[in-house]
Amino acid sequence: MSLEAARLGLYPGQKATDAFARVPELATAEAEPEADAAALEALVDWSVRFSPAVAADPPDGLFLDITGVDHLWGGEAEMLADLQGRLRANGLSFRGAVADTPAAAWALARYGADGAIAPPGGQRELMGDLPPSALRLDLATAAQIERLGFRRLSQLFALPRAPFAKRFGQAALIRLDQALGRTREALTYRRPPTPYIERLTFAEPISAPEDLARVARDAAVKLCARLECEGKGGRRFELFFHRLDGRSPSVAAGLALPGRDAVRIARLLSPKLEGVDPGFGIEAVTLTAGEVEAVSGRQARLEGAARAAVEDGLSPLVDRLANRLGEDRIWRAAPVESHVPELSVGRALPLSPAAETRRWDPEAPRPLRLFRRPEPLEGVIALTPDDPPSQFRWRGRLHRIRRAEGPERIGEEWWKREIEAVGVDHVRDYYRVEDSEGARFWLFRAGLYKAGEPARWWLHGLFG
Repeated sequence: MSLEAARLGLYPGQKATDAFARVPELATAEAEPEADAAALEALVDWSVRFSPAVAADPPDGLFLDITGVDHLWGGEAEMLADLQGRLRANGLSFRGAVADTPAAAWALARYGADGAIAPPGGQRELMGDLPPSALRLDLATAAQIERLGFRRLSQLFALPRAPFAKRFGQAALIRLDQALGRTREALTYRRPPTPYIERLTFAEPISAPEDLARVARDAAVKLCARLECEGKGGRRFELFFHRLDGRSPSVAAGLALPGRDAVRIARLLSPKLEGVDPGFGIEAVTLTAGEVEAVSGRQARLEGAARAAVEDGLSPLVDRLANRLGEDRIWRAAPVESHVPELSVGRALPLSPAAETRRWDPEAPRPLRLFRRPEPLEGVIALTPDDPPSQFRWRGRLHRIRRAEGPERIGEEWWKREIEAVGVDHVRDYYRVEDSEGARFWLFRAGLYKAGEPARWWLHGLFG
């Protein structure tokens, strides 16, 4: 609700006839909740220039977690003033407040003095003169508190907890505890909150590709210096370009292992800058680090060491491939507790540590290349019932077998499904064979041997 409407005696939920009685010349329009929600969502995206952790408070509010980022503006007051100035410049009326808890900030912004900033642990004193409705209570509870003569929050703060909960309900006590910081409040942020953020502003808007690459490197240097001081590294870095029109396109780079090498991060971001539209110019950039973990210091390897550390060799390669091809396309095979070939392999992060409790059986080697679906074989000649094939035709080419090993019988995991659904057709006899040219294959005969019925042979994988 705007200040002009409040001065005229108008308020949300007021009947139209009462509103026209107060303001005869009032002009009305149909509400557009979908458009309001879209505008609030756009404002959430715009607010990322102030904090990476922004949560919508429908229908007309925002929560910004500014923990660890207010110093980029010189303090909380300067940050709040900059936010208010930008919103007013775009024709938006705005009330804001800063407090230790979301509930206290909400109460001060809507019922306290505009621009109020509660000192650490001091929200109780500033909220004392606010009405009980500042706790975001339901209408029935608020009306009951009003009937009992409580007009200020300081009166509710003085009540013992047990009688308060018994009289007004547990929900009201939770709201009170959230405001005072006794209970944490869950917020749904548009992006995961992180206190690791650095910001660069420019005297004049930039748009040239070389300028974008330069500021990406400068922001990475600042953020990585902070991470190094704290002995930490990040797995994901996202760079936001704040344009003059309020939009904030971004590019991101991920690392296989937590890192803080500014040059390496800038190189990963650089190829993606080509897709950034600077619009009429970029006035500021912010770089955030996500999935931050502790990174222990590591002594540089000696010259001529036989084996390079993972961080020096494989990790940069994995990072380049993952950021160019996509994170979901770079993975390593990991053992899964199942003897069924299709179920015994899973995907794991490329450089994640292997689980000590899960290993493949060395006595039952599996092919390096396992087909997603077994391929049928033709022209198979094999002595029944248990001999391996002496030749087979695959993809139009005849292979004559020189050596073979097997069979290894593998059946379905009947304990994972109804027993009635398991039959002899679900049993496979696998063989490892080598043809006359040295190529090695992993093939199987489906089902148990039945006299008079032709055997069905399939190729499931390749060795080497």
